[in-house]
Amino acid sequence: MRRPRIATRPILLLATALALTFAPPAVTAAADPLPLAPGTLVKSVQNVTDPGSNPADHGDVVNWVMSYDDPGAGGSVTITDPISAGQALVPGSLKVPPDWVKSWSTDGTTFSTTEPASGTIAVRATNPDLQPGGTSLTRLLLPPVQPTTTATGGDGFTPLLYRSANGAVESWNIYHHLVPANPKVVCINLLTAQPCTGGPWPRPLNTTPGPLGSGSTGDLASPMAGQFVFDPERPGTVYYPASTTTALGVACLDLDARANCGFVPLTPTGGSPSASNSLAGLTELNGKLYAVSTNGSVLCLTMATQTPCAGQPYAGIAAPHSDTSVNPGLYFFGSTTLADGKLFISSSPSSGAKLACFDPATTTTCTGWAAPKAAGPAGVITYGIFTAYTTTGDDEGVCVPTSSPYQLNCYTVAGASLTPPAFPAMPNGVLTFNPKVITGPDGHLRSYFPFWGGPILGATGCWDWNTGAACAGMAFPKTHPGVGGSGATRDYGYDYDQAGECLLGLGDAGLLFSMDPITGASPCFRAGASLNLTAPDFYCDGASGHITGYQDARLVDIDIANIDLANSAATISKPDNTVIATLPFAPDGSVDLSGISPSTHPALVIEASLRLLNVDDFGGGNEPHLVAGFDGDPPQICFQTKLSSDCGVYSVSNTATGTDAGGALTSNTVQQPINPGAACQPNITVNKEICKDTRASRCGPGGVGPWGKSSPAGLLGVLGTAYWRITVTNTGPVDAVGVTVNDSVAPGCVTAGGTFTLAAGASKQIHCSTFLLLLPLTNTASVNYSAAGAPQGTPPSTSGTSSATACSLLCILGSPDRAAELRER
Repeated sequence: MRRPRIATRPILLLATALALTFAPPAVTAAADPLPLAPGTLVKSVQNVTDPGSNPADHGDVVNWVMSYDDPGAGGSVTITDPISAGQALVPGSLKVPPDWVKSWSTDGTTFSTTEPASGTIAVRATNPDLQPGGTSLTRLLLPPVQPTTTATGGDGFTPLLYRSANGAVESWNIYHHLVPANPKVVCINLLTAQPCTGGPWPRPLNTTPGPLGSGSTGDLASPMAGQFVFDPERPGTVYYPASTTTALGVACLDLDARANCGFVPLTPTGGSPSASNSLAGLTELNGKLYAVSTNGSVLCLTMATQTPCAGQPYAGIAAPHSDTSVNPGLYFFGSTTLADGKLFISSSPSSGAKLACFDPATTTTCTGWAAPKAAGPAGVITYGIFTAYTTTGDDEGVCVPTSSPYQLNCYTVAGASLTPPAFPAMPNGVLTFNPKVITGPDGHLRSYFPFWGGPILGATGCWDWNTGAACAGMAFPKTHPGVGGSGATRDYGYDYDQAGECLLGLGDAGLLFSMDPITGASPCFRAGASLNLTAPDFYCDGASGHITGYQDARLVDIDIANIDLANSAATISKPDNTVIATLPFAPDGSVDLSGISPSTHPALVIEASLRLLNVDDFGGGNEPHLVAGFDGDPPQICFQTKLSSDCGVYSVSNTATGTDAGGALTSNTVQQPINPGAACQPNITVNKEICKDTRASRCGPGGVGPWGKSSPAGLLGVLGTAYWRITVTNTGPVDAVGVTVNDSVAPGCVTAGGTFTLAAGASKQIHCSTFLLLLPLTNTASVNYSAAGAPQGTPPSTSGTSSATACSLLCILGSPDRAAELRER
């Protein structure tokens, strides 16, 4: 059935208040609440191999569908489905609605969230916090991130924000400039401000795919200033630059699985005259990842195939570092950025910082960039690089910052000198790292620059490209007083939470902190949640028409009076980040989604961005969250099985059980009949014979006969009794059932045979007799039968025929054999 929208908690509270207001005076105690009825489970099955075909055939794949209709309470739900004999689970086929957890069992009792290679005899789906109605999702609001000491040893470099599909909000980081063996990757759960599950952190990084190890067991080293790229086709997979003792390349992490997912070497270490010792990058363009070696070569990986690009490494692009021999301790000082579809590279040879340009379209240097251009005096190094934009947000050029003296050296994309942005005066010795570029809450294109060194203990420089000036209302640079006590954050880099509209910062001090992108204040006094609502993912039977329409998105367990609603909004987007609408919150904290068509937009990304007036709703066990859903049919759980090819399996069945807030659940039982194919049919033969004797004692059951296809001449004379024997044999692989004899000449033979079952490999003899009034007489017999286990309504089969003849003298004389005998005489 289609489920209407569920009444929310305020309505329930109102009903309770009214009940108390109008309760009769004589009532002194509240009545016990009515018990909640459990939900319902409805089972069905589909033939995947031959859609619409029922019965199925041996070896077919079928899809078992469970629809769970919640009674309206939500809460914890567990559904278990044993896989009965005669079928085997198709690996990877278990499908559950969003936020449900899959598990498998090989003994029917112990369940694991890792699918076994074989032997599964039961599957399970659980949801610890189902929303009432079953077609809504909930996501916790990320509270203001307070300064958090991370287990980085002080050198976690930059934060990497990850919002997973199941609602996790995490900050990851990798220690920079660290040798292979040392542990170097860390995860912080931003919802709890505690280390993520899967610790202890930090953990080592390895080339071999598999769960993160522990201790000093890594074999991947990290560079000086790594840059990270999420794979758009593999959620939760992030790529990072790394090196082994023999190669430079690209490695990847599976953040959801807490696992290494491989390393692709792109160039060997060593070489001359300039060696490949370390690398800078990564930067992504058109599905390819780019890095650069200390020898000046550009490295390239194709993400989709995780293979080196054709022709890479591309030599002679960047200015190599000044070493002429292998030196594993020499790191790449510099970085990469994109402008106008080209890759720009800053590097630090002894002659001074340099800037180079690589054109991916031609896999060589850019036009106007035959040689790297000077970007700083001799002996001066750079850590960063950044793209410069026009006031309309177009790529204009690239700049390289240096520290002693502090200066910016900029060039246009075409290679001409470019006037640098007019940063306020910065003291010498200040290091500048790559900025985070965002479109801020005010719609302006901004770059946030991390600074530290010299007299600056940690600060952020915000540049507004649309105004061509430092960001209004925010000092340049903006220090972080009070963060960590002294404000000594020693910033390395930032990431941006699009949903919560806050910057996250990390630096050499190992402090993870948040910052308001407009004011620079820390902590950022905003909260946000991101919810991916893909309505078709709640169903797995392949049918359409399940979804009626979207409901709303609403804030739950938060006092609306504590939110600045005028400066809060929900952004509704497609999964590709195309904005559908930006909607204000109503006074009750809801956003109406009913005007969005689920057929036009089957998947929505809903981001709630809240400006807080205080943080009173966070902490003390309270968990404000965002809920969004749709009206539609009850959600489904599905798995596929392959039906046995054993001819002895005639059908399989399935019954699911479970528990929810109302108690125990049991589904209807579904039987899937199996049609015996050609290889699973009885093979019936019939042999009709006549006794060549007239004595009943020799011609009855067990009689010695003799038996043949015709009686001897004169045996029966003109009149007499013929004794018949019908032998029915089954040489097929399955039993024949409902076997009956067809014999129009001798009805007594039909009666004598009756209806019987003939096992595979067995025979049965039927004896009968006929008083003959006229000779000769040929008697023909056959049998009707069905295969054991054939589905009800299957028509019976008929065997081939067999004949025997009761002969007079004339028929003997007329036989070909007798005629030949007479001619010989």
